[in-house]
Amino acid sequence: MREVPMRYVKANQIGIVLFVVLSFLFNQPLILGALWIIQVVGLASGGKLNLFVQIAKAVLNGKGTETQAVELQRFNNILAVLFLTLALISFGLGWQVAGYIFSSMLLLAASAALLGYCVGCTVYFWYKQLRAGRKIGF
Repeated sequence: MREVPMRYVKANQIGIVLFVVLSFLFNQPLILGALWIIQVVGLASGGKLNLFVQIAKAVLNGKGTETQAVELQRFNNILAVLFLTLALISFGLGWQVAGYIFSSMLLLAASAALLGYCVGCTVYFWYKQLRAGRKIGF
């Protein structure tokens, strides 16, 4: 199984948090548009062209020892792009509250991941359980 160094995963999460917070501070959804482009390019390139990962590679030495599965990282990036897309569509339609809700959900998920709890990982686990035909107990 292919793995991604966690330091690159964390760099992406920090970039997401930074851009969403800046978009809130400056009341500027265009910052979310820039983040959307960064995430889509990263997703399309398998993470190789993600701006935040490129910055981390230039700044950080070595690769570190902790890793995350590429499949899980890709799933989390798809979720990030989904929330950004929904936020941007909402802002574009003038639905400010919905735009802030979707971008806040992304901010909370990325912040939680930086603190050690991966919301996307939990959703991925549930998804895999459902695909395998297992019931999910709460």
